[in-house]
Amino acid sequence: MMRHPLQSSPSLRASLLGLMVLGLLLPLPAYAAPGTDAQKQTQNKAAQSRKTQNKGKDKPAEQARPQPVPSTYPQEDTPGAKGDIAYGAYQRGFYRTSYQAALKQAETGNVPAMLLLGELYQRGYGVAVNPGKAAEWYRKAADKGSPDAWFFLGLMNLAGEGMPEDEEAAARLFRQAAETGHGPAAYNLGLLYLQGRKLTESQAEAARWFRIASERNVEDAQYALAVLLKEGDGVPQDLPAAARLLQQAADGGHVTAQLELAIMQFNGNGLEKNEAAAAGLFRKAALAGNVIAQNRYARLLSAGRGTLQDKVSATAWHLMAKRRGLGDPYLDDMMDSLPEADRKAAEEQARKWQAGERPVQ
Repeated sequence: MMRHPLQSSPSLRASLLGLMVLGLLLPLPAYAAPGTDAQKQTQNKAAQSRKTQNKGKDKPAEQARPQPVPSTYPQEDTPGAKGDIAYGAYQRGFYRTSYQAALKQAETGNVPAMLLLGELYQRGYGVAVNPGKAAEWYRKAADKGSPDAWFFLGLMNLAGEGMPEDEEAAARLFRQAAETGHGPAAYNLGLLYLQGRKLTESQAEAARWFRIASERNVEDAQYALAVLLKEGDGVPQDLPAAARLLQQAADGGHVTAQLELAIMQFNGNGLEKNEAAAAGLFRKAALAGNVIAQNRYARLLSAGRGTLQDKVSATAWHLMAKRRGLGDPYLDDMMDSLPEADRKAAEEQARKWQAGERPVQ
């Protein structure tokens, strides 16, 4: 039997309150079908950029950080999203064709086309990377009242990309967009209030903007607001509300929310205790690569709590987590007590899982 209730990661709240919004705030790259050789080179460049941005993200402390949510061009309710030549070419990876079509449309005042041109110049799709030109097209869309453009300009202000780095200007642009109901802008504004670097630190203001973003299904905001509600930071403590928000984020695939919801469900904090449901959530987050979830799921398997007892699989999960820096003396003791054949079987399981074979247990 496990000795203690499962606890949140000690770094969870500290990580949330110490977020860095710079560097990870740019729009997501397109995932397009292969096109010409030149287009493939562009896509390879984008893939390498993603690898660079993701480097080191498997550290336990960083897994507790909700990441900023970019808004992608175009939104589903914009003219460019339905049957549009520029957007269709963009989706298929024909970026040069997309650029030429968008340029013609932008010259007639088409705002989605302006946003697309900003995206193409910013990411270097079909044209050379040019942050200044990207900002120029975003400004043209902003002048026509586009909340997406205000948001993208805010991101560029934060990063000092194509314009001087200016967090206060970024905050103003985020607020302008957030006041129209733009979820990602509201989330990013909440982060700036939470950090308190240029804006006066205010967990209450952060919670206010996280709530707006949460209502627009921004999963990172749902998770961030849940943490504040769980701790009573800036808002009255409300465990049931925190659990509901974590459930929404978890349903959307937010891995850290799955972990925190699992802990609450296992302990019966804010919702009905259900060890089997908690075990399922731990497993889902563990499969997604969350090292804390791998450790917690190993503990459940070792004790048969919420799932069938399986010390070999427990050891394999423990080894996966331990190799990534999360040790556990309790699980070390369990592993040492196994027969040698079982330990070797566990090591082989861990090796296969690390090689990409999906775990059975």
